[in-house]
Amino acid sequence: MILNIIKDGKIVPSEVTVKLIQREMESSDNHKFLIDGFPRSEENRIAFERIIGAEPNIVVFFDCPVEEMVKRVLNRNQGRVDDNIDTIRKRLKVFEALSLPVINYYSQKGKLYTINAVGTEDEIFEQVRPIFATLKVSK
Repeated sequence: MILNIIKDGKIVPSEVTVKLIQREMESSDNHKFLIDGFPRSEENRIAFERIIGAEPNIVVFFDCPVEEMVKRVLNRNQGRVDDNIDTIRKRLKVFEALSLPVINYYSQKGKLYTINAVGTEDEIFEQVRPIFATLKVSK
């Protein structure tokens, strides 16, 4: 089911995704988590906060032009069923419609850090490093 949804360029239902995340979080000895690419919609955000009972401390948004995103996805060569130009275009439209309200929500709450995601991996990482360096680390 999940593979077919992804192949069609759509988003997996929030309940399914959050419960998968919750299962992994509960099975871990860690108490802090970096969740990549989630939430992707207001529905995801609301489901996460309701099921997990918490919201993120910070949200990092990698701002990248469409042309650069398409180039990167086509060049990653991972053999994924959703790495084709038609699905990429669908995914970018879905992203714009669904994710931007989430980004705006966290921005209004003062939790959003926007990174210019054009450059080398090292250049982009150097923008991210100070964000995580300011977080309190507990052992």
